[in-house]
Amino acid sequence: MVSLHKEQFGRGPTRARSHFAGDDTLVCVMEDALLPAEQALVEMNQRERVQEARLFFQMATRDKFVDAVEAIIGRKVIAFSSATDADAAVVWELYNFAPRPSVE
Repeated sequence: MVSLHKEQFGRGPTRARSHFAGDDTLVCVMEDALLPAEQALVEMNQRERVQEARLFFQMATRDKFVDAVEAIIGRKVIAFSSATDADAAVVWELYNFAPRPSVE
């Protein structure tokens, strides 16, 4: 995730970690993830602009993020979303995978 953020946005977070939340959901937490221009917007009390920009970033880069996680995990992503807390400079990437076939 860090290298993909660097590639897509010019810089990556300074800290990142990923955790499964149950069997089918992956949560990637990235700290100090805002771009310098986004940080400037926060300082100008324009957090909603950061949220709006991040929404467009997500739409523009969705396939790259989904493809990368599918390749790493080896499972089909059926839902992807991103959330940003501009004040904390934290970004979460959320992936929901197709359920594994049940073994009976």
